[in-house]
Amino acid sequence: MASSFTLPDLGEGLTEGEVARWLVAEGQEIAEDDPLVEIQTDKATVEIPSPYAGTVLRILVPEGEIAPVGTELVVIGKPGEEVAASNSLLQAAGASAAEVSDASTSPLQASGASAAAESTRVQATPVVRRIAQELDLHLAGVAGSGPGGRITEDDVRAAASGATSEGRREPLRGIRRVIAEHMARAHREVPPVTWVEECDVEDVSLDRLLPTVVRACADSLVEFPELNARLVGDAILYLDRYDIGVAVQTDDGLVVPVVRGANEKPVDELGTEIAALAEGARTGSLAADDLRGSTFTVTSAGKLAGLFQTPIVNHPEVAILSIGRVAPRAVVRDGEVVIRRTGTIAITFDHRVVDGARAAAFGLAVIARVQTGPSSAA
Repeated sequence: MASSFTLPDLGEGLTEGEVARWLVAEGQEIAEDDPLVEIQTDKATVEIPSPYAGTVLRILVPEGEIAPVGTELVVIGKPGEEVAASNSLLQAAGASAAEVSDASTSPLQASGASAAAESTRVQATPVVRRIAQELDLHLAGVAGSGPGGRITEDDVRAAASGATSEGRREPLRGIRRVIAEHMARAHREVPPVTWVEECDVEDVSLDRLLPTVVRACADSLVEFPELNARLVGDAILYLDRYDIGVAVQTDDGLVVPVVRGANEKPVDELGTEIAALAEGARTGSLAADDLRGSTFTVTSAGKLAGLFQTPIVNHPEVAILSIGRVAPRAVVRDGEVVIRRTGTIAITFDHRVVDGARAAAFGLAVIARVQTGPSSAA
């Protein structure tokens, strides 16, 4: 008997995932634990093995579609075996109206005759139908750009916004979709304030600057716990771990691997770990756990950095620090104008949790530690 595989709970409270890439094709023979599908979550791309051996009879959710946890993704069984699936899944696989009429009754049919009638006229996944319902859009009037005329999420959103076919449209997928959703949520929910100050880094070698800042942040967060916190409902959760996210630019977009227990590691060890995480991010070899659970984030654009940035808080964190351009600058020291290698430190914080004076004091504490050397920095 054919078996269907549903999108599993991938942890961290995730409720959905994007089918980034199928690693099998319909009609292909696979063994148990063979690579089956890559799922893109808001943290990482996760490769999921097949729980069954057999033939891939039908792929129910195409690449690029977002599926809630529990959605049937694929049916595996014996060659030629009849596939029994709900109407919505047959539609997701591009089934014809005749196939839909022969399938077993589904919740879509139970919702009413009008919905059932519409389901036989258009091809769209359950997720796309839900989005259309939320946007009060009738799918019958939407032209599908997907395989076999299937209506995609991009088609629905374009139709709802009255967009034209002018120019080139690319659906938001993978890491780019995650970034868009994450940044929009942070901008929508967080009232941000950014504080900026200069930092003398003449005595810090540039290859040690990032790990030095990470260690300085971890040490300073012990003194300023409200910046190492989260807003949970109507309460502030103060975290007693210092796991620092370090933003890394990759070809696919920005990812934030996490350095665990940064307050307990010397700068050289932090530098080695950050370099390894950055390489893993760029090659796509990081595990999902490498990208989860940061309590504070540090970002640096290196040579591409402007004078300073106003970074967006990495929700659900409440603060983020960015390192601005480092260059020789004329500064006053002991009444004399001298040339010192100087950069900027910018801190964006959630004003619901952090007061401006405390954020400024935290920033000055970080700068002092960078300039004099954080504790246990060797």
